[in-house]
Amino acid sequence: MAEAVTRPEDPPEGPAVASGSLTARTARTARRTPGWGLLALPGVVFLLLFFGWPIGDMAILSLTEPSPVNYAVFTESPVYRDAYVTTFLVAAVTTGACLLLGYPYAYVMHVSGRRLALVLGFFVLLPFWSSILVRTFAWSVWLQDSGIVNTALMSAGIVDEPLPLIRNALGTTIGMTHVLLPFMVLSLYAGMRRIDPDLTRAAKSLGASPLTAFRRVFLPLSKAGVYAGSLIVFVISLGFYLTPAILGDPGEPLVGQLIVEQVSGQLEFGVGGALGVVLLVSTLAIVWAGTRLVDLRTVMGYEE
Repeated sequence: MAEAVTRPEDPPEGPAVASGSLTARTARTARRTPGWGLLALPGVVFLLLFFGWPIGDMAILSLTEPSPVNYAVFTESPVYRDAYVTTFLVAAVTTGACLLLGYPYAYVMHVSGRRLALVLGFFVLLPFWSSILVRTFAWSVWLQDSGIVNTALMSAGIVDEPLPLIRNALGTTIGMTHVLLPFMVLSLYAGMRRIDPDLTRAAKSLGASPLTAFRRVFLPLSKAGVYAGSLIVFVISLGFYLTPAILGDPGEPLVGQLIVEQVSGQLEFGVGGALGVVLLVSTLAIVWAGTRLVDLRTVMGYEE
């Protein structure tokens, strides 16, 4: 009796398999459709005109106004090197502060009910509805020697004289943490939303305590959101100008303050361009290194 032979090219039978094949085929066809790429064209043109062009012009000025000798400022004066070190240290401390404050908040948003999550999300978005200038000046009122914080501490007998909370790196870090905390919370929450809650329940059903289930299951799975949020906050921190200018120490400026001083105060466009190019290259290197740790598309909800 002859045996039935199934040819490799024959499609497998069954409605479920056929439905899955149709869905995958439709997704691949949509990705290859050239018309979808045209939707990004206006955004690409906008970025090239209003972002790429100024950056290219800045790079040219750094080499031609008057010459590439502009980059020698890093070897001639320690002020510029110290500014970069201070900028990266403040950015790192700000990132750590945002992570320590933002992770518990994002976790409560994740495990709470829908109504409470909406309320907490509202408070995360609330700072975006006010000017960063207003928020920074508000912190100057709170942190100055005769401000609310020092007045309360001295009235309670905790300190005998005002604490130096402003015009230093501490004041800059506090102000930047307030501005950047929502970015960290949103990134963490987006990463936590992708964690299957059944995994934690399974760990508890196998005898793990809530703390052990969080430490051994949930925390490792949330690393993608931690890496993404830390990368976003750190990179944004590198280019801050307004908050350090109001709350920081004029004697220890950040790179953004030096760039503004060179361009607006000294009219040294070449030196300012060189400072900007070095900061841009450093930022791109950090972003590239960060993408080795986590694929940011997974945090944004993109799946292959």
